[in-house]
Amino acid sequence: MNPQPLEIDAQKKNPVAKVTDVHVRGVELFFLPVRTRVPLKFGPETLTEVTCARARVFVESTDGKLAEGWGETPLSVPWVWPCDMSYTSRDQALQDFCIRLASALSGFEVTGHAMEIGYDFQQSILPVLLAEFNQDRDPAEHMPLLAALVCCSVFDIAIHDAYGIANKVPVYQTYNRRYMNRDLSRYLAAADDVNIDFSDRYPEDYLIIPPEKKLPVWHLVGGLDPLEVSELNGNAPNDGEPFLLEDWIKRDGITCLKVKLRGNDQAWDYQRLVQVGHIAKSHGPFWLTADFNCTVTNPDYVNEVLDRLREEQPAIHDAILYVEQPFPYDLEANRIDVHSVSERKPLLMDESAHNWELVKLGRTLGWTGVALKTCKTQTGALLSLCWARAHGMDLMVQDLTNPMLAQIPHVLLAAYADTLMGVESNAMQFYPSASLPEAKVHPGLYQRRGGQLDLTSIEGPGFGYRLSEIERELGAPAASFGVASA
Repeated sequence: MNPQPLEIDAQKKNPVAKVTDVHVRGVELFFLPVRTRVPLKFGPETLTEVTCARARVFVESTDGKLAEGWGETPLSVPWVWPCDMSYTSRDQALQDFCIRLASALSGFEVTGHAMEIGYDFQQSILPVLLAEFNQDRDPAEHMPLLAALVCCSVFDIAIHDAYGIANKVPVYQTYNRRYMNRDLSRYLAAADDVNIDFSDRYPEDYLIIPPEKKLPVWHLVGGLDPLEVSELNGNAPNDGEPFLLEDWIKRDGITCLKVKLRGNDQAWDYQRLVQVGHIAKSHGPFWLTADFNCTVTNPDYVNEVLDRLREEQPAIHDAILYVEQPFPYDLEANRIDVHSVSERKPLLMDESAHNWELVKLGRTLGWTGVALKTCKTQTGALLSLCWARAHGMDLMVQDLTNPMLAQIPHVLLAAYADTLMGVESNAMQFYPSASLPEAKVHPGLYQRRGGQLDLTSIEGPGFGYRLSEIERELGAPAASFGVASA
């Protein structure tokens, strides 16, 4: 039996409408293909190309004026949908699902703040569309929730941007009582063992106001990246960009390194951390994070790597700021007690943190923090941030190798989030030329200098894209609904 959409009564959801409220009138969807300059390994798969979904969402204010906002995200197939299906089949399925979402959103009638529209759509419409999409597919080829959220994020981000533009204000200035009809108690519940009341609390209460304007930036050391000259095989691109880790450190002033590991080869993982650590140490103070990429099933695997580092390489051990998502991302199906790992280092959820309820479950299992991603929707990232911060959990903001417009909401979230250390940003490693039009307007966001990103170019309403100054040709939309199709 197909699940049916929940009945959404806008007046019941938001009984006292505000003059700042909006509702969606139309949607346009674009697909932008990007090729990587070097391969990027995700677990057992290697990424050499990606489709970026970009959406324009039209909203109407209570006084009948139209505004438009934009959102974008890479549809990173190996990360969102790991399985044995071909890359092409999964990529096309993600694009098809984006089109279904665009059609559904164009007729979505909830009126309110962007967060209210986004939350209601994700609660009532997204699960139904996902169930329908998977209904006639082999269970082994079902699109997972993570993939559906990434598809949804492009529209959710655009709604937040459009809301800010409709009200002529940066969107992060709207996450408060003045603009929102619902406080956080309408979305969140406290942990059973902690007396936290979210009544009369809003996202702004858990954000840094004003935000950071410069952020330490994390470089990704991929599992296929050569580290030494002796490892070169003649495949280095001749594009003027760095290639070896030391060259990146020297040019960009990098001090923070996220190390991709295998999770099924303990000796290799240990040596990789040691090798990266020695290279970084030769250039001064540094930080590391170990990313086992969901491939570990026994906490002892991680514990033994950390304990050996503590005994044999104490400087490298001490430089590990946190450990990221060693265990399978389906947290409900893999309820592994991870307290022994988090007793050694902060342990952050990434792929498994689809929403704040899973963050809550993770906390009971021993996870101590969450790596937020705007590609799981701006709405969901903010709710997870609020719940985690209220419960004393650590935060990071992690990349999905975000190019072009996707970079801007990503770094803004980190600037407002009070992270452990800055933000991860690696699109300039894997497809720097993809963002050249945006980089002319926001140079500090698409190059890393002095180990930092510079956000001072972001200004104006919504996410501050300054879109009118960015010279990018999009071509015809792949789909258009509502006002967008008129």
